Amino acid sequence: MSGIKASIAPVPTANDFLDIVLSKTQRKTPTVVHPGWKITRIRSFYSRKVMFTKDTFNEKLDAILSDFPIMDNLHPFISSLLNVLYDKNHYKLALGQLNTARHLIEQVAKDYVRLIKFGDSLYRCKQLKRAAMGRMATIMRRQKDPLAYLEQVRQHMSRLPSIDPSTRTLLICGYPNVGKSSFINKVTRADVDVQPYAFTTKSLFVGHMDYKYLRWQVIDTPGILDHPLEEMNTIEMQSITALAHLRSAVLYFMDLSEQCGYTIEAQVQLFNSIKPLFANKPTILAINKIDVMRLDQLDPERAALVRSIVEESEGKVKMVELSTYTEEGVMDVRNLACDTLLASRIETKMKGTKINSVLNRVHVAQPKARDDVERKPFVPEAIASGERKKFDLNDPERRRTEKDEQEENGGAGVFNIDLKRNYMLENDEWKYDVIPEIHEGKNIADFVDPDILEKLEALEREEEKLEAEGFYGDSDDEGSMLDEEEEAIRSAAAAIRSRQERAKALSQDKNKNKHLSQVPRKFQNRTLSQMAERMTAIGVDPSSVMARAELLAKAKGLSGKRKRGGDEDDEEQMDEVDSEEAWEDEAEESMDVDEDEDAGSSRRKARKSNEGSRAIVSSGVTTRLRSSTTALTNKSGGRISARAGPARVPARDRSSMGLRNSEQRDKSIRLHELSIRDRNREAKAGESDRKIKEKKPKWLFAGKRGKGTASHR
Repeated sequence: MSGIKASIAPVPTANDFLDIVLSKTQRKTPTVVHPGWKITRIRSFYSRKVMFTKDTFNEKLDAILSDFPIMDNLHPFISSLLNVLYDKNHYKLALGQLNTARHLIEQVAKDYVRLIKFGDSLYRCKQLKRAAMGRMATIMRRQKDPLAYLEQVRQHMSRLPSIDPSTRTLLICGYPNVGKSSFINKVTRADVDVQPYAFTTKSLFVGHMDYKYLRWQVIDTPGILDHPLEEMNTIEMQSITALAHLRSAVLYFMDLSEQCGYTIEAQVQLFNSIKPLFANKPTILAINKIDVMRLDQLDPERAALVRSIVEESEGKVKMVELSTYTEEGVMDVRNLACDTLLASRIETKMKGTKINSVLNRVHVAQPKARDDVERKPFVPEAIASGERKKFDLNDPERRRTEKDEQEENGGAGVFNIDLKRNYMLENDEWKYDVIPEIHEGKNIADFVDPDILEKLEALEREEEKLEAEGFYGDSDDEGSMLDEEEEAIRSAAAAIRSRQERAKALSQDKNKNKHLSQVPRKFQNRTLSQMAERMTAIGVDPSSVMARAELLAKAKGLSGKRKRGGDEDDEEQMDEVDSEEAWEDEAEESMDVDEDEDAGSSRRKARKSNEGSRAIVSSGVTTRLRSSTTALTNKSGGRISARAGPARVPARDRSSMGLRNSEQRDKSIRLHELSIRDRNREAKAGESDRKIKEKKPKWLFAGKRGKGTASHR
């Protein structure tokens, strides 16, 4: 129903409410107080539980209060209907009690959190927490009746029909068993139960139909009996509420055959009793069951009594006869009611103030005469002389159309209309000639216009004339047409644009250098010749620097010489290798001097890694074996930089060490995979994973239990 939420969440009972909230508190908050905790941490532990319980209660109660509609904010029809069905005072009282319970729970939580702050021991804090939750639970248990009532209201609301009070509506009313439900079943897609006893329809039923490309809703109301308003029950009050609040066309049904069990006089009396509810509404008096008894077949006195309803209304009530059994007059009643309601709605809108704002936006153009010449409407001579008559579909002598010929020859999709038959050519024999695309080397489409060549010559002459007059000349003369002020403005604008472009380019250069990776100075490798070329390029004499660098290099080269005889001990040889490497490192930190390729390569080959290296003495010469090498990329496969150095690659494959051949290696891999199969199946992290998953969590299986089972958990 319009104004009511489509789906309201179920309202739990008081006991289910407590189970939901307390179980959530147990699941979402810590449950263990470890020994050694300070009293401040214990206080916050239990305060958190109390506040979480309060927040959960508030969340659930707020959801219930927000889902149910507020009657004062609804349309008068919906508000009155809810009042009839659920008792407005009882409904408001139930929601008010839940709102009060929410405030009480907030106050209890606030008071006990304040007390827990002054708790001096674990036992006192725990007892305060238990007291707080107990008081909250007591408050919710007292809401047992409001929660049960609201759940019943929710279930009934979900079954209410969707009625739009502002749309075009036909409202059917009358005594029980006069044919109201049969009529709505005929004109709409509704399926209302029809039975031969009274009060089959106990609530409002809605059906929808289309008329004049508009959507209409038809409401079937329960039967009304002729007695005072105070004595009417809930079923009848629904009909009275719809009649009082809905702007609709009222169809009052009567049964002249009296098969409904009520006399004609009683039906007329009921009409007069509820007549005040028909004010300012189009009213149709529908005489039903004419297949059994018509108005003309009644006694004159009783017929006059029925006609008096229409006569006393001064034309506001219209009478129509119909039979829902034979469907005679059913569509006439529907059309009359719809047309009358449309006219009434338009008349009401024209009387309102809103129409003025609409008319102010509408402009109707009135043509004015441009001269004194009288221009009469053109009527073809064939029509004026009467040779051709006006087209009439029912006239057998009318002229035949293309559609008639199409229908006679199989209809659309089977027969194709001959479009070439009406071509206007000099010779009718040309109509069905095939038109070529190319004729004598020329495109036929270029010669559709017979004067195309003359038009082309005229266009070329016009272009030559414009070119001779300088229309397409250079735009150099444009500057001479500018005055001094415009020239100054243009020059200033050009200067501003150039300055902006320079600033933009400078900013781009700065940002470009900002994101470039800078190589540290110690990783930069420059030779003496490169430095000399650079210094020469900037105008500095490099001769003194080169001389000093060569002098230092020669001095270090002399001090770095060593003997490689086999008479020294192994330790002395290792010390010499280390001292040589130290000299080489020290030399590399200084400026590199250009040297021969053989000398440079021999020095690089002599360089060894300090980590993981081994010394082997054979034939009196000490050598070292590499345990690893450096790759050409970093660990992630990218380019080597200052931050990401080269990846270290083992010099030997350790997985195959100690194995004779590839067969033993494959067998070892298979045995390894077989040994970790059970561990992987149990999802263990490794051989040392001894963790046992908790199968019975303490929060769910610990604590006091009442009698009965724990199946609800």
